[in-house]
Amino acid sequence: MNYYELLFTTITTEDYQQDLLINALGEIGFDTFEELELGFKAYIPVDTFDEAVLIEQLSPYRDMFTFSYEITLIPQKNWNEVWESNFEPIEISDKIYVRATFHPARPEFPYEIVIDPKMAFGTGHHQTTSMMLALMLENEYAGKNVLDMGCGTGILAIMASKLGAAQVTAIDYDPVCYESTIENSALNNIANITPLCGSKEAIPDEQYDTILANINRNILLDQMQRYAEVLKPEGEIYFSGFYESPDLDIITDEARKHGLKYITHKKDKDWVAAKFVK
Repeated sequence: MNYYELLFTTITTEDYQQDLLINALGEIGFDTFEELELGFKAYIPVDTFDEAVLIEQLSPYRDMFTFSYEITLIPQKNWNEVWESNFEPIEISDKIYVRATFHPARPEFPYEIVIDPKMAFGTGHHQTTSMMLALMLENEYAGKNVLDMGCGTGILAIMASKLGAAQVTAIDYDPVCYESTIENSALNNIANITPLCGSKEAIPDEQYDTILANINRNILLDQMQRYAEVLKPEGEIYFSGFYESPDLDIITDEARKHGLKYITHKKDKDWVAAKFVK
């Protein structure tokens, strides 16, 4: 799969303004972002990109602040080089160390996750993924049946397994993510993750103790009823991929309709990861 890379240059007066652009792009199919000193890079599959849709999506922000973008085609054969040149290890709460295959191990960390990102989203660098990992550290997974929706590289599924989950189902609509989850599970010697390629229709008819869903607001709203159907009573669900305002209230209102109660959330640069219980 080929991707387009859009290099955004932004001139803003408030930190959150750039995040507004990133959120808007996420709603029209951009699935990976890299923040830079004077802007950011955004990536989207070639067959998903429509510049007319992009222009319309960004038009509300033209009068708020100044930004521009350049489009570059990134062939699949070059994608690994792009990631390897930018991927740095990350540490979360002094307990989780996420690295690529070409970085040295750090055995002093209780949990080490090895990720070969390729084109899949979810290396732990984005605030949504790192907050989800931090929330996972605060909760119990031993012996649980876990569903990871929008699994990307499989990083959250792998973490759930390392925390003691009995079985993890990892689902993503992108075949690259499906293959990436298989490969990264093997890199981490994880044998209890079942990867599936699809969307909400791919969710098996079984009951889960915990659901992890780091996608974006619109997809979460669309899929929430199905999540509630397969979540056990007293089960926990974690949402991320959206902003505190106004998204958290919108997510909370929809969750309430399906018997999901808001418990708490983390926030980083206006991005949110929230915990709900059925």
